[in-house]
Amino acid sequence: MKRKTYSTEFKAQALCKAHERGQRNLQAIADELNLSLGTLKNWLKESDKTCGLPLPQNTPAAQWNAAQRLVALCESYPLKDDALNAWCREKGIYEHQLRLWTHDFCQSDRCQVHPLEVALRQSKQNEEQLEKELRRKDKALAETAALLVLQKKFRTLWEVEAK
Repeated sequence: MKRKTYSTEFKAQALCKAHERGQRNLQAIADELNLSLGTLKNWLKESDKTCGLPLPQNTPAAQWNAAQRLVALCESYPLKDDALNAWCREKGIYEHQLRLWTHDFCQSDRCQVHPLEVALRQSKQNEEQLEKELRRKDKALAETAALLVLQKKFRTLWEVEAK
């Protein structure tokens, strides 16, 4: 039997579907993609070795850094109930820690504003203020020019009538 070769795009799509499978099992994903279950599992193992950050085995979850917590959140996101509990037992963490990390991650995203965003906002406000001042000065200059023209015309008319 001839061995099939798959493109890297197809492998990436299959891995994406496998990682985001939700309630479905790997066999259903493999059937959908017309793959053998073993091939899909091998691809998953290879991707974990090359792409995934390993979660620490002997350190308490409270001492994990932000990247490790993010990996744990990504891995546990599609899991529900018993599968989540089993995963937590395997990794040595508690479900409430995952909820706390999710909450912290979401809060930090909302509260922290990038310094460049602050600088950009201040720059835009400064620009608007300068444009407003420029429009005011343009109006004043136009009014002054109109008054000078009228004054010159008045003098010209006054001189003509005085002669």
